[in-house]
Amino acid sequence: MANEEARNSDSEKQRLLISQHKEKHFTAGEIVRDIIIGVSDGLTVPFALAAGLSGANATSSIVLTAGVAEVAAGAISMGLGGYLAAKSEADHYVRELRREQEEIVNVPDTEAAEVAEILAEYGIEHHEYTPVVNALRKNPQAWLDFMMKFELGLEKPDPRRALHSALTIAISYILGGVVPLIPYMFIPKAREALAGSVVLTLAALLIFGFAKGYFTGSKPFKSAFQTALIGAIASAAAFGMAKAIHP
Repeated sequence: MANEEARNSDSEKQRLLISQHKEKHFTAGEIVRDIIIGVSDGLTVPFALAAGLSGANATSSIVLTAGVAEVAAGAISMGLGGYLAAKSEADHYVRELRREQEEIVNVPDTEAAEVAEILAEYGIEHHEYTPVVNALRKNPQAWLDFMMKFELGLEKPDPRRALHSALTIAISYILGGVVPLIPYMFIPKAREALAGSVVLTLAALLIFGFAKGYFTGSKPFKSAFQTALIGAIASAAAFGMAKAIHP
């Protein structure tokens, strides 16, 4: 009778979770981070380059040629950087995993004590966590997963993460880098094209900054302003330096 009541209680809890509790957590953090890295640099660096060359009285064709070359080189460089960063994270996880496996085999009592210590930090009493520790000792894989997550704070990386990160950053950089160069494709005079580039790029930076703030949980309007301000400062500095060197 008691077992039947327990099963009914568990079924009721599951029903409530399914029918009433809907998770709204944002789970695409890594992808969004890569897009932010790629687009922010893609918008800012070619924009500053175009402004600098325009300040040096270069023609639109020269600005466009240099801009396209920079976008291509930047996309490759940024993509490679993203790949190596993700690969390093994966390699670090594998090293720590092997080390933790050896410790569970060679010093199980020490590792069990660490489990108890971790659980105690959450306010769980000795008589409550002892069965949990014993249960984990009987399940080495679950024990290993527990230690990786709660002792080391490491999540198992996606084996395709490095490639996905490289492609996401590179494509985002290209998409962002094309925006400041669009006016130079249609306006022969670089000085005139610069005005269009400024308006177009600042609008893109505002939109991108707002979206970044929205998806990352910060204040969208503040994020939009900060992102546009950084781009404006970078381009103004490049333009001023070019004018100072080549009046």
